[in-house]
Amino acid sequence: MKKQISIIGCGWLGFPLAKNLVNKGYKVKGSSTSEGKLKTISEANIEAYVIALNEEGITGNYTDFLTGTETVVINIPPGLRKDPDKNHVAEIQHLINALENQKIKNVIYISSTSVFEDETNFPIINADTVPNAISNSGKQLIAIENMLRKNTSFNTTIIRFGGLFDAQRHPSKYLAGRKNLSNPNAPVNLIHKEDCINIITLIIENNIWNETFNAANPNHPTKKDYYTLYCKQNQLELPKFNASEKSKGKIIGNTKLEQLLNYSFKQAL
Repeated sequence: MKKQISIIGCGWLGFPLAKNLVNKGYKVKGSSTSEGKLKTISEANIEAYVIALNEEGITGNYTDFLTGTETVVINIPPGLRKDPDKNHVAEIQHLINALENQKIKNVIYISSTSVFEDETNFPIINADTVPNAISNSGKQLIAIENMLRKNTSFNTTIIRFGGLFDAQRHPSKYLAGRKNLSNPNAPVNLIHKEDCINIITLIIENNIWNETFNAANPNHPTKKDYYTLYCKQNQLELPKFNASEKSKGKIIGNTKLEQLLNYSFKQAL
C-alpha cells in the first residue's frame, strides 16, 4: 500500500502532480484557497480541502488535511507581487508548526532559482552555490528554505525550479510585442511543467530526502534569441530588446539532479 501525500497548493502545477500521483497508486489530498476548485479536484479522485495560510495562522481544516499523511508537498508562491509587504515567512512558520504537530515525516518544498542573483558574468549555479538574492521575495524564500532545512522534526527536500512553462502558459506570450526589454544576452532558465512533475514524483518514489536540487532545462539560449524565435514560430508580435546596458543573468546547472535521480529532461524548450 503506497503512502498518503498531501499537496498544499493544488493549482497549475500541484493539480496535475496530484493526478500523476493518484495514477501511480498514492492516496492524495489536495488543497486550494478557492472553494470553486474543490469539485474539479475531487473529480480527479483527490481529497479536496480549502486551506489558506496567512500571517495570523491557517484557515481551513488543516488537521484533517494532514492526518495520516507521510509526505507533504508545499507548492505555494510567496504572492509578494500582489502584496509586497506580506510576511510569507510567518505564513510558512504556522504551517511548519502544523507539520510538527501532525508528525509529518517528509516535506518537499517548491522554491525558485530566484534565490540566486543575476550577474553580468552569468555564473553557473550548482547544488553547492550559496543563495544570495537581495529582492524581498528572494530573501523570504531563502529564509523559508533555511527554516525547513534546520527543522529536525521531518525530512526536507528543496527543489528550486527555473521559470515554469507549458504550451498554454509560456513567457513568450507575455513578452510578445513588448518594447525596451532588458538583459537580451542573458541565458534563459526554463523548465516544462511535465519535467517538474516527473522530478517531484521521482523524489517521492525513491525517498530522496534532505537534499536541495536546482532544476532548469539544460539548454540556455539567450533571452533575445529564444523569445524572438518562439514569437516568430507562433505568429506573435516580436519583442524588442534594449542592449544599452550589459545583460545580467545566470546559468542553472542540473548536475546533482541528473546524477542522484538519473534524470534526463523530457521536454525541449
